[in-house]
Parts: sequence; structure tokens; C-alpha cells
Amino acid sequence: MSLDAKLQSIWYHTSAVAWLLLPLSWLFGGVMLIRRWLFRHNWFSVTKVDKPVIVIGNISVGGTGKTPLVIWLARILTSQGYRVAVIARGYRGKATVWPQTVTSDSDPLMVGDEPVLIAQQTDVIVIAGPNRVASARRAIELGADVVISDDGLQHYRLHRDCEIAVIDGVRRVGNGYLLPAGPLREPPSRLKEVDLVLINRRTSISGSPVWDGNAEYRVELRNIRSIKTGEIRQLDNLAGQQVHAVTGIGHPQSFISALQVRGLKVLARILPDHADISLSDIQFGDALPVLMTAKDAVKCRRHMDHHGLEDRYWAVDAEALLEDAVTATVLSCIQARIKNFAFKS
Repeated sequence: MSLDAKLQSIWYHTSAVAWLLLPLSWLFGGVMLIRRWLFRHNWFSVTKVDKPVIVIGNISVGGTGKTPLVIWLARILTSQGYRVAVIARGYRGKATVWPQTVTSDSDPLMVGDEPVLIAQQTDVIVIAGPNRVASARRAIELGADVVISDDGLQHYRLHRDCEIAVIDGVRRVGNGYLLPAGPLREPPSRLKEVDLVLINRRTSISGSPVWDGNAEYRVELRNIRSIKTGEIRQLDNLAGQQVHAVTGIGHPQSFISALQVRGLKVLARILPDHADISLSDIQFGDALPVLMTAKDAVKCRRHMDHHGLEDRYWAVDAEALLEDAVTATVLSCIQARIKNFAFKS
């Protein structure tokens, strides 16, 4: 069992190990509270950039369905005439110089998988780098008039004009403990401070529990796209067939279950979150289709010209779907902050 799988078992199930890790969680919580106090009382500087910043983040570690929501928001703000930029950490990117401007052809090994995915699925400026202030400034230099921070809820150095927190409607906050005993970066009380909480209602899993009283959205699997040729087919064409599913995301079971609900017979290969997918990870010695999330697929493009690699590798595109009332709520919240920013400027 991988380290990721062990942690998931501890965080989202009853585990005596969590109790043993509680002293470390208390230490983590104490450091976190001191850090927040220092930012709030100006011992650590908070930098406000020249354009409004919208943070879409979470209080837990990975796997909440946040990136599809970032892509949705980037598209909808672009359609309303804004020049949008998305900044992201570029987690596990090996570049030696930051920030990096990301395009659809950027190497995910250098800039991270999520920034490349966002660049492929939107027509916005995408900047990757661990220093979000520097990334936001670079985005503004390139013409952005609204900056969306993919994650970064805990990156307090960058002033934000709107905070949206995403919660997984199934796993919620796990055992409720802070790292490392639980999955939380900040306590659940932090949700009372954000502008909006959105629950990812995983309708692909029957009977998913959700939190009442919050706006919901869902992430739905769409078409499948050939990683080698770009050909697009309907996912439902594979219903009843056996397929391999390779996934290295924060909540791999969500992808596997979503495929199973659509009628696919899944042979799963689960990799660590943000894993650097090797050629051996996607080879199985048979002729079955191999499916993976779009985030995983960006790291497999370099393998597609490998001699003898058949055209049977598919990215499954996912889309955030919001009801009209929820869309109106999100946009109303954001536009109020944007107007307020313009007024103050």
C-alpha cells in the first residue's frame, strides 16, 4: 500500500494511528494559529496586487474537485469580457526559475500537471510558481484584469478580494483532525470566514451525504479523448466493457466509482497524487482501453510516440456543472468584490 493510500485510510476511516499522531496535529495547529496571527497583526506582510484576486481553495489536502471549478470560473468570467489569469503553485514542477508562463504545450514535469491542464482547457493566462505574489504580478503584467488563484487559501502573503472554499460532499472533513492525524490544513471554523462554501456533490456515488445549507455543484465525466490523436468519443460507448483506469489524483476512488456508475468494468491502477506517470504505469500486456483523468493524461503525452504503443489511451474529460441559481450566487459574490476593488482603486 502506498503512503497516499495509508494516509487516506487513516484520515477517512476510524484508525488508532490517528490518535497516535494527535500530538503532531496539535503542534501543527499551534504553528498555524501563530502564523495567521502574525499575518493579521502585520508582523508578516500581506501584498495587495493591482487587480482583484479570487482564491478557490480548500481546508483539506487534495481531492475535492477544485480544479474543474477553477476551469469553469475562468471560462465564464472570460465570456463576460474579463481578461482572466489563473495562478497555481506548480506542485512538483522541476523548473529552476519561477514564475513560469504555462501553455498547452508546456512540460508538466517542469511546471506541474494542473497548470498545463488549465492551459489546455481554457483560453486564459496561466502562471505557475510557489510565490503567488510574484505569479499574480506576472499575470497582471501580461494583461490580466482578474486573477484566480487555484488553491492558495493558506497563502496569506497574497491579499485576496474573494475566497471560495470547496468541500468534498462525500468525504467532507474526514476525521476532523489537522495534519498529520487528519486531512485538514486548517480547522473547520475557517469556513466561516470565507465568502462562499461550495460543496462538490458527487452524484456519481448514490446516496452521497452533503452538508446542508451550502451551495452545491457536481463534477461530471464527459467525453473520452484520445491522448495520441485527439479523437473524441462518447464515454457511454464503453459501457459494459472492461477497461483499465490509471489515476494519480487526490481522491482516486471518485474517478473509479464514476466510471463504474457509467457501466464500465474497471481494473484500477492507483498511483500517488501528482505521480510522474512512467511508461510502465500505463502498459498492461493486453488490448483493453486505458482510461485516465485529464490531469493524469497531460503527463502521458510524451509516451504516445513510443514504438509499439497502440492508440488505446484515453483522457476522460470532467466538467463542473452548476445550477443557474448557484452560478448566479457565485458570480454575484465575485462581481461585488470586483466592483468594490475598482471603487477602492
